[in-house]
Amino acid sequence: MLRSALDRLIVLGRFADFVLNVVAALPQALFRRTRETLNQFERVSWGGLPIASVAGLSVGLVTWLQTRRLLVEYGIEATLPSVLAVAVMVETGPLLASLLVAGRMGAGLAAELASMTLTEEIEARAILGADPVATLVAPRVLACAVALPLLTIVLDACAMLGALGAELGAGSLTIELFGARSLAYLRLIDLVPATLKTALFGMIVAIIACWTGLHADRSTESVGRAATRGVVGSMLAVFGANVLIVPWIQWMASVLSHS
Repeated sequence: MLRSALDRLIVLGRFADFVLNVVAALPQALFRRTRETLNQFERVSWGGLPIASVAGLSVGLVTWLQTRRLLVEYGIEATLPSVLAVAVMVETGPLLASLLVAGRMGAGLAAELASMTLTEEIEARAILGADPVATLVAPRVLACAVALPLLTIVLDACAMLGALGAELGAGSLTIELFGARSLAYLRLIDLVPATLKTALFGMIVAIIACWTGLHADRSTESVGRAATRGVVGSMLAVFGANVLIVPWIQWMASVLSHS
């Protein structure tokens, strides 16, 4: 049991060292490996655009249907745009976008790097002097960190468009009134941190997926297992990071609002 605990501590230490190396390599990925970073950015953003758009439309439409039914019972259905905008843009949209990217890129990055490990491409790069962290991991981490806030904005916009379409089809508000009431409770001090926190989630997803792929066993079955672990690990990490960061954001918002 003691040996198992020590092994876990060793793995944790290696992962912490891996994270520090990735963070240190991010400037190099931005300025010296721009092409690779842009390619990965296109992969994450353009590849995730359809699912983010469809998910946003679905969330907006379904949230409108479910919430309006409850608000009508109390005669306050006119507040629906305000409630829906806050619920989607402050929490549901950022978290859902992060989970979608975790599901897509967590599997893709882990399987990709696990395949490179299987074919000994990682070792070949290291022998030739190309650090895998700087050449492979850092561009992917940076691309996910930049692309995820943009996908969050797209998802939020599509969710509001879905709710607006439902309102125009079955509600009583006009476009102008819907837009005005959607902004009633929204504050930049809440909206901006909620969107920007997804950059951290993107980094977490890419780091865990890349770590999983680089440390996969050298067998064909390990590629599939790495993809599964990449998805599960990145999703759990997003949930955990969200629980930790939201109270901090709320504390900062309260401090800034009273200053």
